Amino acid sequence: MVSAVVNGFPGNCFRRVLRREATGCRKLSSLHVKGSSFKSTKSSDRSSKNYSDQLKEIGDDGGPPRWFSPVESGCRSKGPLLLFLPGIDGVGHGLKLQHERLGEIFDIRCFHIPITDRTPFLELVKLVQSTVRREHDRSTKRPIYIVGESFGASLALVVAAQNPDIDLVLILANPATSLSKSLLQSVAPFSEMIHKHLIPPPVETVLWKLRMIYEMQSYLDSHLHAVEAQTLILTSGNDLLMSNKTESDRLSSMLTRCEVRSFVDHRDPLFLRVSYYRRGASVDYISDYFPPTPSELKMILQPFRWMNTALDPVMISTRVSGELVRGLGGIPSQGPVILVGNHMMMSVDAVLLVSSFWTDENIMVRGMAHPLFFERLKKGGKLPDLSMLDVIRVLGGAPVSATNLYKALSINSHVLLYPGGFRELFHQKGEEHKLFWPAKSEFVRMAARFGAKIVPFGCVGEDDVVQLLLDRNDQMKFPPLKAFIEELTGEAVRLRSDAEGEIREQLLYYPVVLPKIPGRLYFRFGKPISMEGREDILTDKEKADEMYLEIQNEVHKFIDYLKENREKDPYRNLLARLSYQCFNGFDYQVPTFDI
Repeated sequence: MVSAVVNGFPGNCFRRVLRREATGCRKLSSLHVKGSSFKSTKSSDRSSKNYSDQLKEIGDDGGPPRWFSPVESGCRSKGPLLLFLPGIDGVGHGLKLQHERLGEIFDIRCFHIPITDRTPFLELVKLVQSTVRREHDRSTKRPIYIVGESFGASLALVVAAQNPDIDLVLILANPATSLSKSLLQSVAPFSEMIHKHLIPPPVETVLWKLRMIYEMQSYLDSHLHAVEAQTLILTSGNDLLMSNKTESDRLSSMLTRCEVRSFVDHRDPLFLRVSYYRRGASVDYISDYFPPTPSELKMILQPFRWMNTALDPVMISTRVSGELVRGLGGIPSQGPVILVGNHMMMSVDAVLLVSSFWTDENIMVRGMAHPLFFERLKKGGKLPDLSMLDVIRVLGGAPVSATNLYKALSINSHVLLYPGGFRELFHQKGEEHKLFWPAKSEFVRMAARFGAKIVPFGCVGEDDVVQLLLDRNDQMKFPPLKAFIEELTGEAVRLRSDAEGEIREQLLYYPVVLPKIPGRLYFRFGKPISMEGREDILTDKEKADEMYLEIQNEVHKFIDYLKENREKDPYRNLLARLSYQCFNGFDYQVPTFDI
């Protein structure tokens, strides 16, 4: 689509590889890897300028439609194929900001339709379809990504409708599938927009593309039901060809495997804000994950800066020598490491922990979370839309399971684990610091298998932030709320259904809370417990249970330590912290109790 929207799928510098197919490739620009983050040594501004220059060079070069490959992304033999279908501009302007980043994980090819080309709609479909089928025959176990922008998004849907037997993943930015309902009422304003933002094509080209959009719309009206592809629709709210919200809702209701993400008023790349990547038939949350770059991480964490400012968490860790230090300096920098502790209501602790490890120590922590943060048993139900939880996946979260824990430890990851999980997350009144751990030592043997280090921790402070007014027991007394809670619970995947007692209770509800003037959150991490050489734990269940109880007792001890010592913190209250920062500067670390 015309990138007045510039919907993100950034990119630079394209070159012609072949008339029909990309057969050659060039290596990515050198990358500097430190810890878990990637840094490109190329200048995006220079790359963007080069890209614009080359667009002018190829924009009116004539010839038939053909595939191009970005110069700096080249061919990636291990990554799945990504085919980019451009908007009305026909030259792939939508890749302007992101092709270099996407080239790290995809073999990218961009479909170029010269300005003077008049290839009919069905012939364009055949050209794209022939490439899709050829690539599918080469590797039947890998998905093929088709990223389409407006005009290209409609073309992608047509190709998907004609190839339901192929594993396709569609990423559609502002799909132009309902032109009659769009803001576009005449060619004049559209032509003016093109002249302002892109290489200006002739009016004849615009009219030709618009006619093809109507043809595709007519075709999809009767064939959309045939689309079996996994589909992600991205809307910016700024597209001049269509009403994004209305059309995305219509498509979502008609496509069986469809998610929608809206990015109104966002100028950053749309693709980078959603973790939607897999290399096989199903997503592998561990091996398919690619960490964000430092600039992407900053963008992702920006909405949560207020939490760090308001709650000013105090982190205390323990070195191997037993010395207590403020900060996370006592946490082993090399994995595998399992961080095990208690959970707070609404996961406030998890967000602050993961972000602190990443920004302060350059350590990526893979949080193990309940499956409800990743999937739904019912589409369009009462649970919050998954788009609200994208940050969990983007920051490396994975559904908690023995398989995912095994995979994470096998690649020496730092893993954040809450044995009390769901029950502690949705606790009742007076249970703020109570542990609800299962009887089985679920993670201890796994740690021993990989020689991992276990770091127990405790955290307190939720009661200084909110007061729980209506918990699950209160709400279950009202029939309408009881029915609502049961409906919510039915939409989420259940874990530990074979457990006994309170652990088995997994009723979902929305806590009714009264916010307080924020206090402070406190975390204490214990001395790392090495599991290296502990074969006895692998073979002896009693030994494993003893270690499990020892870790649990450590967490209890740290909770009691923090509850006692926070009473001595003169800056426990937000107003006291703000007063300190006003006198000393907001870059200064606010003191706490003596460690």
